[in-house]
Amino acid sequence: QVHLVESGGGLVQAGGSLRLSCAASGRTFSGSAMGWFRQAPGKEREFVAGVNWSGNAVYYAESVKGRFTISRDNAKNTVYLQMNSLKAEDTANYYCAAREIGTVGVYDYDYWGQGTQVTVSS
Repeated sequence: QVHLVESGGGLVQAGGSLRLSCAASGRTFSGSAMGWFRQAPGKEREFVAGVNWSGNAVYYAESVKGRFTISRDNAKNTVYLQMNSLKAEDTANYYCAAREIGTVGVYDYDYWGQGTQVTVSS
């Protein structure tokens, strides 16, 4: 079992930046690929970014490529999402997720956090 706790959400103006953090506990964090997802009101949850177990392979949704950066610190059992040049359409509840395997991916995440709200005002 993996327990995930997100933090760092908040209200920011368009063009601003936020950094989300996800602290993990439980099974070996360093062996798990991690991802960030988001869900806006009335919309389905969507993949945002993923990172493999070592941090040297990442993958982004087209909508955030060039603006968001995912990274991880295995010594701190934490994964981050640096969000720059935020837009109103980035407003959503952001979730951290973990896979049982170490390869980066868009699907098949096994563990989920409770989410942190990001609101971008235009």
